[in-house]
Amino acid sequence: MAGKHINLTLKVWRQKGPQDKGGFAEYKANNVSEDASFLEMIDAVNEELISKGDDPIAFDHDCREGICGACGFVIDGEAHGPMKSTTVCQLHMRNFVDGAVLTIEPFRAKAFPVIKDLMVERSAFDRVISAGGYISQNAGNPVDANAILVPKADADEAMSSATCIGCGACVAACKNASAALFTSAKISHMALLPQGQVERKERALRMVAQMDAEGFGSCTTTGACEAACPKDIQLTNISRMNREFFVASTTKRPKHSDGGAG
Repeated sequence: MAGKHINLTLKVWRQKGPQDKGGFAEYKANNVSEDASFLEMIDAVNEELISKGDDPIAFDHDCREGICGACGFVIDGEAHGPMKSTTVCQLHMRNFVDGAVLTIEPFRAKAFPVIKDLMVERSAFDRVISAGGYISQNAGNPVDANAILVPKADADEAMSSATCIGCGACVAACKNASAALFTSAKISHMALLPQGQVERKERALRMVAQMDAEGFGSCTTTGACEAACPKDIQLTNISRMNREFFVASTTKRPKHSDGGAG
C-alpha cells in the first residue's frame, strides 16, 4: 500500500555568500512522501530548481544517519526541527501536517558565519577541540580491555558526554549563542577517564579560553541547549566544566595555544 503524501510551503533563507544580504524565498514541496526524511524532501525541491535552471538550496550533510553532525539548520525556530533527540537528517515528513508552511533558516551565531543559504562555517568547534581535546598516550599495540579499570558510573557518564556530535544545535538554540554545552561535553568525557588526567587542568583552561576567543556568548543555564541537543547531552557537563576551570585556574597557568588562546 502506497504511503501518504503531503504538500508543503517552504520559506527558505537564501544567501549567495558571507558578504551578501540574504532573504527568504518561497518554494512549494508537493507530493512529498511521509516516509521521506527532511533532507530528502529538500533534495526533491532542489531537483526541481535545477531542472528550471535555478540555483539549488545549499545545506550541509554527510552520513545522513544522525552520527556525523554535519547537517543542521533551524525549522520554525527550532534547531533540527520539532522532534526531540533527532537530527534534521533523521527527521521524517510524517511529523508535519499537509498544507504546513515551514520557515527554514541557518544556525544564527557570530561564531557560525553563513557560507551560503543554510550552510554555516563551524570550524570554531574544531579550534576549540584542537586547543585541548587530546590525551598523552603511547600509540602502540592495543592493551587488554581491563588493563585500566574505570568505575562503571564514570565510564557511563564519560560515554554519555562523548556522544556529542558537534552539530552546533546548542549554539543555535541559546539566546547568547553559547558553546558551553559542546565545550563542556568535550572536557567532561576526558576528565572522567584515567587517560585524560595528564592534560586535565591544561585542557580546561585552553578549551574555555578558545571558546571565548571564538566569540561564543556566555552561558545562562536556561537549558535551551539541552532541549535542542539531538544526543541529549546534559547540563551537568557545564557544571563540571565550571568546576574543572575553577580548579585549574587556581593551580595552573595555560600554555600558549596555536589557536590563539593562552
